[in-house]
Amino acid sequence: MSIRYTPRMLAELAARLTDRDRKLIRLTRDFRVLTSPQVSDMFFDTDDAARRRLLALTRMGILERFRPNLPPAMGTAPYHYVIGETAAAVLASEDGVDLSDFGYRRDRVLSIVYSQRLAHTVGTNGIATSLYAFARRHPLTELATWWPEHRCATEWAPMARPDAYARWSEGHHTIEFFLEYDTGTEPLDRVAHKLDGYAQLAESSRIVTPVLFWVQGERREANLRNKLKHHPGNMFVPIATGHAATVNGTVDDGPAGARWLPTDLDRPRFRLAELAKHWPGLGPQVAPEPAEEEAE
Repeated sequence: MSIRYTPRMLAELAARLTDRDRKLIRLTRDFRVLTSPQVSDMFFDTDDAARRRLLALTRMGILERFRPNLPPAMGTAPYHYVIGETAAAVLASEDGVDLSDFGYRRDRVLSIVYSQRLAHTVGTNGIATSLYAFARRHPLTELATWWPEHRCATEWAPMARPDAYARWSEGHHTIEFFLEYDTGTEPLDRVAHKLDGYAQLAESSRIVTPVLFWVQGERREANLRNKLKHHPGNMFVPIATGHAATVNGTVDDGPAGARWLPTDLDRPRFRLAELAKHWPGLGPQVAPEPAEEEAE
């Protein structure tokens, strides 16, 4: 049974939330699920501080948490967090809409618990949270935009269904890109054929946006790159691949770092933002005006 939230209750709840809490619950709503390490990376200086605040928010009903089952050899999964009804009520109040119009349904929110795409969603979100965390610790960097899969589908389906769309800046370089997060479960031919939709989208919108494939290891990356290089879509869309095992030097900057290898090169790997330097002139592609006929 849903609780009837009075204005007084909502005011008391809102008074207990910090600006960081509000950012956290909005991101949790947008991303559908976040793990405790992801929350810690984005918002806290220590894991203990993150655990204490997450526990407090869970007890307030702002968040709900669960642990997915893992094979015994993999140990215990971290807590996974979704928004609770109380968070939805607070957000609806702040946005000036009734809770009934906010679109919150607990069964729909918790469906991620049993979803076969849970690992894929968490992995994709991990790219975003790593970039948010990097930007929090490094000046002159910013993840200005991150659209999760469901928002991308609303915008570009059925032509393309990226796992995310993002705009990332570091220093003087800014890149917009589509992300394909590969868990290693799909046949490589099917992964490569996703370029068909991106090529169609580029032709339709006249905006060339790079597609970045994040894969699960060196061998998978090498095999996928071979498929991508020989796919016709490679002629129309800039492509790069990367994976977590690639570290340039002793510093691990995550997906912001020098992990990305364009398919038209064998080396070196680029930092994420520096891909913009390798692909100059990206953005809207204006069709040439038709030549005027000469007067007879």
